[in-house]
Amino acid sequence: MINLLTELKLMDDEVMAALAGVIEALWRIQQEWPDKSCSLAKLSKQTQRPMSVLRRQLSALEEAGLIALALDDGGVTGTVQLSAAGAQLAAELFS
Repeated sequence: MINLLTELKLMDDEVMAALAGVIEALWRIQQEWPDKSCSLAKLSKQTQRPMSVLRRQLSALEEAGLIALALDDGGVTGTVQLSAAGAQLAAELFS
C-alpha cells in the first residue's frame, strides 16, 4: 500500500484530484449500497464526468489495482466497484 501511495503522490495534482474524486464517489456509493456494483452511468452522474473521461480514469484506477471493472455490450456499459486495496485507500482518505 505504501508503494501505491508513493506512486499516486508522484502524479500531477490535477490528475490525482480527478482520480481521488472517482475513488471518493465509488466509496460513498459502496457505503450506501455495500453489496452492489455501481453502473458506469451512475458513476458518471455522481462524478459529473463525461463517459469518455470517466472510462480513461477508470482504466488508470484498474491498472493500479484500485477498482474492479466489468464491461458489457462491447465496452459500452458495465459496472465498477472498489477492490480491497481501493476500499482500504478510500477508508484511509475519506473516513
